[in-house]
Amino acid sequence: MSDRQLKYGEAGFSWLLKMAWRDGRASAKRLLLFMASIILGVAALVAIQSFGDNLKENFTKQSKSLMGSDFLIVGRQPHTPKVQDIIDSLGGANATEINFPSMVTFPKNGGTKLAFVRGIQGGYPFYGSLETKPPSAAIEYQNRGGALVDATLMLQFDLKVGDSIRVGLVTMPISGSITSGPGSTGVSTSVAPPVYIPYRKIDKTGLIQIGSRVEYKSYFVADPEPDYREMAKKLDPILDAEHADLDTHESTGRQLGRRYDNFGRFLNLVAFIALLLGCVGIASSVHIYIKEKLVSVAVLKCLGATRKQSFLIYLIQIAGMGLLGGLIGTIIGLMFQQFFPMLLKDFLPLEIDISVALRPLFVGPLLGLVMSVLFALSPLLGTWYVSPLQVLRIQEVSSQKERRLAIMVMAAILLFLVGFSFWILNNIRFALFFVLGILIVFGVLSGIASLLMRAIKKFFPSSWGFTARQSLLNLYRPNNQTLVLLLAIGIGSFLISTLYFTKNILVAKTSLETSGKTPNLILMDVQTHEISGVDKSIRNNDLKVIDNVPIVTMRMHSIKGRSVDDIRQDTARTISRWVLNHEFRTTYRDSLAESESLASGKWNPEFEKGGAIPISLSDNVARDAKVVEGDTLVFNVQGVLMETVVANTRAVDWGRMQMNFSIIFPKGVLENAPQFHVLSTNAPDERSSARLQRELVKKFPTVSIIDLRQLMILIQNILDKISWVINFMAFFSILTGIIVLIGSVRTSKYQRIKESVLLRTIGAKGKQILNITALEYFYLGILGSGMGVLLSFFGSKLLAAYVFNIDFSPSWIPFLVVAPGLALLVVVIGLMNSRGVLNSPPLQVLRKEGI
Repeated sequence: MSDRQLKYGEAGFSWLLKMAWRDGRASAKRLLLFMASIILGVAALVAIQSFGDNLKENFTKQSKSLMGSDFLIVGRQPHTPKVQDIIDSLGGANATEINFPSMVTFPKNGGTKLAFVRGIQGGYPFYGSLETKPPSAAIEYQNRGGALVDATLMLQFDLKVGDSIRVGLVTMPISGSITSGPGSTGVSTSVAPPVYIPYRKIDKTGLIQIGSRVEYKSYFVADPEPDYREMAKKLDPILDAEHADLDTHESTGRQLGRRYDNFGRFLNLVAFIALLLGCVGIASSVHIYIKEKLVSVAVLKCLGATRKQSFLIYLIQIAGMGLLGGLIGTIIGLMFQQFFPMLLKDFLPLEIDISVALRPLFVGPLLGLVMSVLFALSPLLGTWYVSPLQVLRIQEVSSQKERRLAIMVMAAILLFLVGFSFWILNNIRFALFFVLGILIVFGVLSGIASLLMRAIKKFFPSSWGFTARQSLLNLYRPNNQTLVLLLAIGIGSFLISTLYFTKNILVAKTSLETSGKTPNLILMDVQTHEISGVDKSIRNNDLKVIDNVPIVTMRMHSIKGRSVDDIRQDTARTISRWVLNHEFRTTYRDSLAESESLASGKWNPEFEKGGAIPISLSDNVARDAKVVEGDTLVFNVQGVLMETVVANTRAVDWGRMQMNFSIIFPKGVLENAPQFHVLSTNAPDERSSARLQRELVKKFPTVSIIDLRQLMILIQNILDKISWVINFMAFFSILTGIIVLIGSVRTSKYQRIKESVLLRTIGAKGKQILNITALEYFYLGILGSGMGVLLSFFGSKLLAAYVFNIDFSPSWIPFLVVAPGLALLVVVIGLMNSRGVLNSPPLQVLRKEGI
C-alpha cells in the first residue's frame, strides 16, 4: 500500500470533517435549500411546543387569578345544611355568589340582551383584578347598589355610567363598565356578556324559578394553603352526595391546561406534517445529490479511502445540515410564538407572559438532526456500495444487501414517526392512526401520481405540437423528481382544502334553515302559568309557536337497585361520575325527533298504568351508566322517587341546533310534575325579533331568549378565527412544498442545461424552451393541486357522511382558488429558477460550470 493510501486509510475524524466541509462548500446552495425544509418544519413545531409550555406555565402561575380565590364550593342548588357545615368548618366563605343567564333590559333605549348575571357579596376577586371604568366602581358597586356591565355591551347599546339597567324586576344604575375579569374570554363574553350586581339584589329580581340554571358559589382564601389533594379526598364524597363540588385553583389550572392542550396537539400534527413533507423532499434531493457524487466517491476509494470514510463524509454533511437547520428553526420558532397570544386572545382567559421554554431548545435541534439523517440515510447507503470501477463505468443496479438495508431504514423511519406522534398525542392508538393516515395520504397521492404518469406515457398525445409534447416528456427526464413535486404540492393543497371543507361541514351542522317552520328564537325558563301569556304575545306579533317543550329536572337515586350514594363510595366503580351527580333535564313526548334514531329496544309513546315506567336513554348515558334494556333506574323528581325501566336507547345527533334530551319519558307520567317550558318561534327579520324580545322581557322578566341568528354569527366568527390559526400552520406546509420545488429545480439544473443546449442545437428557439418549461410546471402544479383537492373532497365527503351524518355541500374555494393559485405559483417558481438554464451557453455543459 502506498504512503498516500495509508494516509487515507488511517485518516481520523478531523480529516472527515475537512472533506465534508470542502465538498459541502462547493454545493452550498443546494445544501442551504435542503436545510430550509428542516428550518420551516422545526420552526412550526418549536413555536407550538414552546407556546404550549408557556401556556401551561401561565395557567399554573395564574391559576388563582383565573379563579379569583384559592378554592371554592359550587352547586346548582342552595347549600344544604351538610354543605353549610363544611363551609363553617373551613372558617366560613370569604365571598359568595349566585349566577345565572338572564335577559337584561336597558330603559334608555329599550334594548334587550341575554347576559350572565353574577350576584356578588364580599371582596371577590381576591386574586387578579376586576378592571372597570371608573376603577373605583369595582369596589363601590356593592355598597351603592349599582351594576357593572360588560364594556362591549355598553358600547353596543350606547350606554354610559349613570344609565339604568333592568335585571328581572329590579332597576338599578350602571356604576361602571367591565373591561376585564377573572377567567373571562372574548368568546364567552360574546355569548353572554357579564353583568355584576350586589348579592342582596338577587332575591328582588324574581329570576330564580323552577328550572332556572343557577350556580351557588362560596369562595375561600386559605392562609396557609392546605394540601388540596387531601382536602379533595376528604370532602369530595360528602359534597358529591349533596350535589356540590370542590374546585381548587390547582385543579382549575390543570383543567384549562388540558383543554387548550388538545388544540395544541392538533397544531403540532399540522406542523409535523410540514416537517415530514420537507424530509421527503430532502430524501429525494439527497438521492440526486449523492448520485452525482458517486464518481467522486469512487475516486476517493481508488485513492485508498474506505467505504466507511466515504459514507461518513456525506453523513456528516447531512447531519450538520440537519443540526444547523434545527438550531435556526428553533430560533425562528421562538420568535413566531410571540404572535400566538394575539392570534388566540379571544380564546384565552388570561394574559400570557412569553418566556423561553427549555424543552423546545433541545427538541428542535435534535429533531432536525434525527429526521434529516433518517430520511437521507437510504440514498446515503449508495456511497457504501460504490465500487472504484464506478470511475470507468456506471453501475445502476443495487445489490441485495443495499435493498435489505433500505428496508431497515424505512422500518426505522416508521418507528420514529410512531414514537414522535405518541410523544405529541400521548396516546398510542391515536399515534398509530395518525401515522397510518399519513401513509394512506402519501400512498394515495403517490399512487395517483404514478398512474397519471403511466397514463400520459401510454396514451401519449403524438398529434400535439413539439412544445406540448416535449413538456410532457420532461416529466420523465432522468432525475426529474416528478413524484416528489406532486407529493409536495398535493399535500399542501390537501391540507388547505380539508380545512375549507371541514369548516363548511361545521357551519352546515349548526346552520339554520330559512323556512318559517324552523325556529330561530328560543324562549327558555317559561313557567307553566306564563305559557298562555307568552303564546299570546307571540301571536299578537303575527308569529306562530313552533314548539312547546316541557322540561322536568331530576337526579339519579339508584341504578339497578343500588343507591347512587353507595356507588359513589365504591372506588372500583365503572359508572361515570357525572351520571351520579348530574341534574338531568328531561321531557316527555310520544315520538322521536328528527335528530334521533332508535338504536335498540322498543319505543313507548304512552305509559299504561302499572309496573315500572318505560323510559328512553341516549346511547351515551346508557353507556356511561352501564345499563341496557330491562335495567331499572330510580329517579328523584324533586323529592318524589320514581321507578323506571330502560325500554330503549337512542342515537342522538347533539350537533343539531335544536332541543335534544338524554332521557325521555312517555306521555302520561310527568304532566303534573313541577316543570318549566321552552317555546320557540320564527321571526322573519331582525326588527320583528327585537320587537318581540322587548315585549316578552317587559311582560315576563324571568324568560330568557336566545336569538339563534346572533348565535350563528358568533359561531361563524369563531370558526373564522380558528381557521385563520390553522391556515397559519398550513402555510408552513405550503412554504415547505415551495422550498422542495425550488430545491428540486436547482438539483436538476445541470440536466436542464444539457437539455436546453441539445434543443437549441437542433434548432429550438428560446421562446419555445421557455414555453416547454412553463407547460411542464403547469402540468406539475395542476396535477399536484388537483390531486390534493380531489383527495380532500372525497375525504371530507366521508367525514360528513360517517362522522357528522349530514349532506356534504363543498366549498368552491379549493377548486376555484386553491388549485389554480398553487398551479400558477408552481409555474412562477419554476420559471424564476430556470432563467439560468435558458441563458446558459453550450460550453457550460462541457465544462460543468455554474451547477
